[in-house]
Amino acid sequence: MKNSTGENKTARVLLAIPVYNEENYLDAVLDEVGKYLKNVLVVDDGSTDQSKMILARRKDVCVVSHKKNCGYGRSIIQAFNFAMGCGFDWIITMDCDLQHEPSRIPNFLGAIAEDDADIISGSRYLADSEQQDQPPVDRRKINKLITESINQKLKLNLTDAFCGFKACRLKAIEKLSLTELGYAMPLEFWVEVARHELRVREIPIQLIYNDPTRHFGGDLDNEKTRLEHYRQVFERSLVRAGVD
Repeated sequence: MKNSTGENKTARVLLAIPVYNEENYLDAVLDEVGKYLKNVLVVDDGSTDQSKMILARRKDVCVVSHKKNCGYGRSIIQAFNFAMGCGFDWIITMDCDLQHEPSRIPNFLGAIAEDDADIISGSRYLADSEQQDQPPVDRRKINKLITESINQKLKLNLTDAFCGFKACRLKAIEKLSLTELGYAMPLEFWVEVARHELRVREIPIQLIYNDPTRHFGGDLDNEKTRLEHYRQVFERSLVRAGVD
């Protein structure tokens, strides 16, 4: 990457991992990501299992803890704000359930170094993505429908609107107005990305579902309710952003 004077410089990158009751994976994931990046933030979203104690033992990560569960979107927004406040250039976000392979982090770092995008989004459904598992039918169906709606309305060319494995240029996303605190946060995110005409690139990641029975919680476990909720958030975000 080059700065405004044309000199080469290395981007400062923060890796951020939202965590909610991930005691089974936490140590393994943190051990692995440390091989690729030393600046690691964990946002513990009110875990009630042993995650808090595991994190308390770790001296190699920074931890932000919520007293109660505030939602996936809230954790990501907080990670963005943390990274901006600490002067990082980029943030990479990934999940902690081993569905996002830490070994893919160098791919994102390589894409960052190419310096031709503001959002580098992982996709499990690009033509050259590897598929270790088949996604639950309802999740793939909803992802496909919502991704198609986003592409049609926002003139994007996404294949996977819900993948949380991303790299974001912080100078670009500081422009975004993000308020959605739950799982529908990506819908608002893409509306804001399009509104500010940020450059988007997808890179392939492996499709892995270690536990296809994991729940969203509450009414969102119902397929129709979840799809309707996503559509409502998308439409509300379009109106709020003034996108026709």
